[in-house]
Amino acid sequence: MATSLRALSALTLSLILTAVGLGGPAQARADTPLLDLGLLREGRTPSALTGGAALRPNAASAALTDGQYVVRLREAPVTSYDGGVAGLAATKPAAGQELQPHSAAAEKYRAHLNEAQRDVLDDLGVKARQTYTTAFNGFTAKLTGAQATELAKDPRVAAVSKAQIVKVDAATLGGPGKTAGTAAKTQPVPGKGSGVVIGVIDTGIWPESASFASTMPAPKGWHGTCQVGDGFPASACNGKIVGARYFADGWLEMAGELPKGEILSARDMEGHGTHTASTAAGLPVAHAMVLGRDLGKISGVAPDAQIAVYKALWGGSGTDADIIAAIDAAVADGVDVINYSIGNEMGDYQPNSPIGNAFLNAYLAGVFVAASAGNDGMSGMVSNTQPWVTTVGAAVARANEATVRLGDGTKIVGASMDVLPARGQTPIVFADRAGSVANGAQFCRDGSLDAAKIKGKIVACDFNNSAQAVEEVKSKGGVGVVLFQTAGNARLNIIYDFPTVYLWSAEQAGQIFNYLWAHRDDGTATLTTGADKSSLVGLPSVAGLSSYGPDQMHTGVQKPDLVADGVDVIAAVSPMAGGRLFDAYSGTSMAAPHVAGMAAILRAQHPGWSPGAIASALRTTAVDTKGTNSPLRQGSGLPLISRATDPGLVVEPTTASLTAFASAATPDGKELNLPSIALREYDGLHPVVVKRSFTNVGKHTETYKANVEGLTGMDVTITPKTFTVHPGATMTVTIKLARGKATWDRYATGSLLLSSAQHRVRLTVTARPWGLTPRPYDDTGLEFARVGGLGQAFLEPGFTGPLAARTTGYTPVKWADKQISTNVTGGSFTPGGIGTQGTQIVVPRGTAGLIVQTASDDPNKNFDLYLYKDDKLVERSWAFWHSNERIARFFPEPGVYMAYVHVQSTDAADVPYRLGVTAVAADANHRNATITAPPEVTRGGAGQVILNPVGPQPDQEQWAYVEFRTGRTVVPGVLISSR
Repeated sequence: MATSLRALSALTLSLILTAVGLGGPAQARADTPLLDLGLLREGRTPSALTGGAALRPNAASAALTDGQYVVRLREAPVTSYDGGVAGLAATKPAAGQELQPHSAAAEKYRAHLNEAQRDVLDDLGVKARQTYTTAFNGFTAKLTGAQATELAKDPRVAAVSKAQIVKVDAATLGGPGKTAGTAAKTQPVPGKGSGVVIGVIDTGIWPESASFASTMPAPKGWHGTCQVGDGFPASACNGKIVGARYFADGWLEMAGELPKGEILSARDMEGHGTHTASTAAGLPVAHAMVLGRDLGKISGVAPDAQIAVYKALWGGSGTDADIIAAIDAAVADGVDVINYSIGNEMGDYQPNSPIGNAFLNAYLAGVFVAASAGNDGMSGMVSNTQPWVTTVGAAVARANEATVRLGDGTKIVGASMDVLPARGQTPIVFADRAGSVANGAQFCRDGSLDAAKIKGKIVACDFNNSAQAVEEVKSKGGVGVVLFQTAGNARLNIIYDFPTVYLWSAEQAGQIFNYLWAHRDDGTATLTTGADKSSLVGLPSVAGLSSYGPDQMHTGVQKPDLVADGVDVIAAVSPMAGGRLFDAYSGTSMAAPHVAGMAAILRAQHPGWSPGAIASALRTTAVDTKGTNSPLRQGSGLPLISRATDPGLVVEPTTASLTAFASAATPDGKELNLPSIALREYDGLHPVVVKRSFTNVGKHTETYKANVEGLTGMDVTITPKTFTVHPGATMTVTIKLARGKATWDRYATGSLLLSSAQHRVRLTVTARPWGLTPRPYDDTGLEFARVGGLGQAFLEPGFTGPLAARTTGYTPVKWADKQISTNVTGGSFTPGGIGTQGTQIVVPRGTAGLIVQTASDDPNKNFDLYLYKDDKLVERSWAFWHSNERIARFFPEPGVYMAYVHVQSTDAADVPYRLGVTAVAADANHRNATITAPPEVTRGGAGQVILNPVGPQPDQEQWAYVEFRTGRTVVPGVLISSR
């Protein structure tokens, strides 16, 4: 048996998969050793293809250790100081006024802050590495654990945080090639952002790009500078690039030196910062050339806006100390908008971070902040969730489809941005046939393929590094590449300059793998541009890579706020990142600058609007994407600048409410005057009352009528239901939301719609009544808290009151002995494919729980379990460390299901296993168990439920359903296993 190779983790995006038909398992010869491909094992992770995600820092331990720290002092920075210190006038701008960061009052107060910072540092006996006064009052310093602990107790100090590293992963792996472009001349107008400065905190900029080739005067109120550095002369700031700075002190303190390939200046050596800057405000370019191909005209969203560069990332990484310094400088320089295409892997992990505090003060100074939502593609994993930041998810705005037509007639619709020459049916091989599996041929690793075996053929690669895989096939004489990953990945494109089709889903991987396994030496395929649009629910649609709600940090804040074009976005890049001046990148990094550009246009057209008013205009006029209208997925929707310029009404929070939110230990947010309502864990026994205040920013008096859309089962009352509001006036509306008949522990989504003769204003709503399990995710995926074992379950109720419980009693698992034959280990799953066996399951109406599980006592076997209904994947269980997989569905939809067991790893061709199926009827009463439950519960408290067996019990696993009642209200409960 071949040595197992590097393997791929089971973590991947949630996908809806369509089965391609059934077939019997292939038979293996007993004397044939199994080939181990190692396509799906622990340790092998989906290759990074997206831009904008950051590496999640480790959460700080309780004990503070030696290191670099960010220290925030209690006194307000210049942006938000409203007086109170004798002899020092307020520096916070009045409503409708701009911050004057370098006025006499500001400089005098800044000197006071500097002196206060020195006092704290001197008392501790340390020196600051960096100090901040404009958008953040504090410093960074190298501290011992004891010093950090002492500072945290100092009454002058608000917060002490260990400095963190964040990292941007660029979305392109492009190779060298000549590129060019020519900027088109345009007349500056407010509708294109004239007079507005967008600050881009990123990896720097490539100033010679045609996207920035324009001389412009500095706008009124600009206080910035052009910081010269290595390869970045003062002439690089031509007016279009109105200013540039770099911040490396925090990085150098932590890393000691710059990453290889970096230079100490604002010049972009990565490409990411140039891409985001040109997406937000790049000039129109008539011909964006990539490797000799003309990809047509491109333009930034606000081409007349000016760009201020704040390089705080080095080699794609940076520290929060440098990012705070960049925010501080941007606000002092006078930017109007900040784009921040950086986030945390797996979403935010602390509610009041130093970066979040700096952005709050930027917002209070009149600066609009657009930030990326993150590329984890999972629920609850949203970054940049502060309510004063407009958080942007990614949408797919163009299909870029391509078709792989296999020799048996199967069509697989993938994606490509490369030229696919017409070749007709061409031999195709899985890469393991063209080299040594031990050397990683199946992954098309560098140097792994034999040129004699792939010349003139298409090669299918389960890649680790996509660019390396394509280059390996190209250099060895192949004529095309089909890229896939067994566990699936994100839907996006990279321009390889070689005929390449990317199959992004696990289902597609299973299709191509199983065809090639059945046709080891006689497979054929054609690669063609275009398809039938079947790969998408429509355009635009929410991208699978985009992280989505709910916000796991705040129960009363909706995130993301919006979605925007973020997949296959063509914009300027740095040629140091692969020899191109333009390229296609993907990720929420690319979506955020679209919103930043729209904000710049609104600021130019409505200079008196606050950041909150701009955010409201974009959100209340946004439209639904295709395939979903859920605010959990799309936020308020896709913004349209044509509608946002005249929103009718705006909804914006007060300074006092945001400051209080930022000061709370566990901030909620439902009380904030935001253009959405989020009730992630509301008490389903009591109505929730919130208020929203609407200001008429139009020129005419209008009468609005309120209506409710969606929110199935909920009782919603709006008072007043009809109101008239004059220009400049504000009307407060009271909204009462009650659970009604909505399902406990499940989301109801919808919107409140205010309509007049001229305008339509929409506030999106998400509401989940917390019954027995708080949940910072949506309604899909595993529900650990609703499944108990060993005859007991633990409750964390969301209501207070009496509790009564009943149980169905135990239903035994129906086990069946089965066997699968296979001739490969470490392969890829598809229904009916090699090493796969399907079993039909009929689920009757009224089933409280469906439990499907596998069992094997052989440690050398690893099974994966897939549950389908109507040819669509419902759930899968594919742990790599054992064969006892389990899927538990709570109140499943009745009908016919198919359970597929796939032998992922085995040391034998014939593989026995056991399949267990349990359908627990909700109204059953087997009388073989009684229940012990607490008579009363308290919201947020804890309780234990115990099943007590009655009479003799079978020597096997059993399952029971437990239902609860509080007063006259039934609360769906839990599924409990006897083992």
